[in-house]
Amino acid sequence: MQLKRQQLYRTALYMSLLGVAAFVIDFGFDQSRLAQQLLDGFYFLVIAIGLASTFFRYFRNTSLLQRRVFAFDLLSVLYTLYIFYMYLFVGRAFETDLILENPIWVVAAVILTFFREFFSLRLELKQTYLNPAQLFIFSFLAIITCGTLLLLLPNAANQPLSFLDALFTSTSAVCVTGLIVVDTGTFFTRFGQSIILFLIQMGGLGILTFASYFSYFFKRATTYEHQLTLSEMTNSEKIGEVFETLKRIVLITLVVEGAAVLLIFLSLGGNTFDGFVERAYFSLFHAISAFCNAGFSTLSNGLYEEPVRTNYGMQLVIIATFVLGGLGFPIVVNLVSYLKYKVFQLFRRRKEVTIHRPWLVNLNSRINLVTSGSLLLIGFVAYFLLEYNATLADRSLFGKVVTSLFGAATPRTAGFNTVDMAALTFPTVMVTYLLMWIGASPASTGGGIKTSTFAIAVLNILSLAKGKTRIEVFRREIASVSVKRAFAIISLSLLVIGIAIMLIAMFDSDKSLLAIGFECFSAYSTVGLSLGITGALTAKSKVVIIAIMFIGRVSMLSILIAIFRKTKHKNYQYPTEELTIN
Repeated sequence: MQLKRQQLYRTALYMSLLGVAAFVIDFGFDQSRLAQQLLDGFYFLVIAIGLASTFFRYFRNTSLLQRRVFAFDLLSVLYTLYIFYMYLFVGRAFETDLILENPIWVVAAVILTFFREFFSLRLELKQTYLNPAQLFIFSFLAIITCGTLLLLLPNAANQPLSFLDALFTSTSAVCVTGLIVVDTGTFFTRFGQSIILFLIQMGGLGILTFASYFSYFFKRATTYEHQLTLSEMTNSEKIGEVFETLKRIVLITLVVEGAAVLLIFLSLGGNTFDGFVERAYFSLFHAISAFCNAGFSTLSNGLYEEPVRTNYGMQLVIIATFVLGGLGFPIVVNLVSYLKYKVFQLFRRRKEVTIHRPWLVNLNSRINLVTSGSLLLIGFVAYFLLEYNATLADRSLFGKVVTSLFGAATPRTAGFNTVDMAALTFPTVMVTYLLMWIGASPASTGGGIKTSTFAIAVLNILSLAKGKTRIEVFRREIASVSVKRAFAIISLSLLVIGIAIMLIAMFDSDKSLLAIGFECFSAYSTVGLSLGITGALTAKSKVVIIAIMFIGRVSMLSILIAIFRKTKHKNYQYPTEELTIN
């Protein structure tokens, strides 16, 4: 009986995997009538086997009814039964194919089946062959490769797409950069845009984060080595809390993106898009793109397009969304804990004993929040003053304020634009350079050298100026390893960007150095802003941009850690000697 049960689960997994492949073939290629009928029949076969697997799983193990996974399975089963009901009874009664006229509903059931069967497997990340840095890098390479192949499908684009442009688009989406060589809104079909959206979500959230959490969610079992590997990749303070950290990451992502979809949808006027579906898809695409700090848009000119250029309500929603994505998951969790504590203190009874929780907002959150807030304020004032009579000239006072706030926040790796970037004044471009290079906070969906790195560099300069030998802030001392890491990241970023600028200046000597530098800073910091030269770059320059987008997303330091073998700790220390610096 045990063997038969395992065979059923294995069959369901393989069939659901074939179902996903059938979905790719169905939507990626034009089908004859016979082929479409065979594919539709195969979809229902996959769903039926998945349904049997789920029922049998609970029939043999009633303890599963007490777990949270039961709610997911119940909703999946109800949805699947509804699909069968609509097809067998409602559609047949009226002699129409209500379900097959829009096969996405059937495909959704197939994907749910694959999701359930695949993540019922126990995912184990072992360090026998690959260390955490190598696993992290190879996961990005794998999804970039898959994305490239999917974008090359005939029905993904309205016209033929070269391999290099597909690779560029896939890398830009996975690395949540936003630089484009073809217009996302007109060049790609809805299927192609959905592929890009999927790549953005997986790149922003992290494929290993997504897979590890849902594998644990369904199995409730893991190994110590798996937890150890994930703790290093997610920067969890305690190994035992690694899956709690993953749950918070997934939950924050779903809540913020869901709220953004609703608010963007409500902010759009009824005449902005043709129909409910177009409006809803626009809201979904831009909510995910904003939270992941990707900067992709289905509009040809981004948010500078005429229907939404002056929709300041929508722009404020998008600002809030990508700022939350750029703060980093640990900081958002820390802020949520702080707000819960404050609410509890507000509503507690006076006679109750006060629970004192010192340092609820930790040092990491304080430094990054202060730095992010300072950069946002400086950027806002600079943009408002420098562009008042330039790109802001034709806007109302409220429009000038919102656009200036957007212009100060978007270089911090968001990549959306509400003005013509080529029309910016030179001083504004230089301020944008700095903001792009600094980027978002650590453990976020954004890139750059990170706000904590910049803060440590500034604090170190101040400490040296005051004659201190230690960096002290908020009554804490910054660890020396953090200082070393910060200056390594700064040095490596400037080295990579400098080499990229030199190479592109050689390959595209007709482009201005200002535009080339802007492109390289934007690519390395996964920003996505451009002065308009991306699509006109030669093939060699595109390869350079692809490389620095990838390096910027995974970080050059992670690549070096993945390449070099760790040195074993040695129980000796050489004499210390100072070098002449200046």
